Amino acid sequence: HLQLVESGGGLVQPGGSLRLSCAASGSTLDQYAIGWFRQAPGKEREGVSCIRSSTYYADSVKGRFTISRDNAKNTVYLQMNSLKPEDTAVYYCAARLFRLCPIQSADYWGQGTQVTVSS
Repeated sequence: HLQLVESGGGLVQPGGSLRLSCAASGSTLDQYAIGWFRQAPGKEREGVSCIRSSTYYADSVKGRFTISRDNAKNTVYLQMNSLKPEDTAVYYCAARLFRLCPIQSADYWGQGTQVTVSS
């Protein structure tokens, strides 16, 4: 049973950066597509990025966000640069077994971490 724990969220000014981490336990991640999703109040959940053998980015974050993984630490990261107020949301990492990116649903979800972009 895979467990995912996100960290790294917080309050940042527009134009700033944050790095989110998704630490996995219970299994290695090599057979999973790992996605980052976000959900803002009153909005639908949005797939932001994904990594397995390739990477995927939503148009809204392309060129600003970078997804990466450290297999030794069993952790996936989302580096977020040039943050905008519209990036404000709860960010979730999720894992889908035996799938390629992008993923629209997942077998396992983390608890989420709040990202707030505001001056």
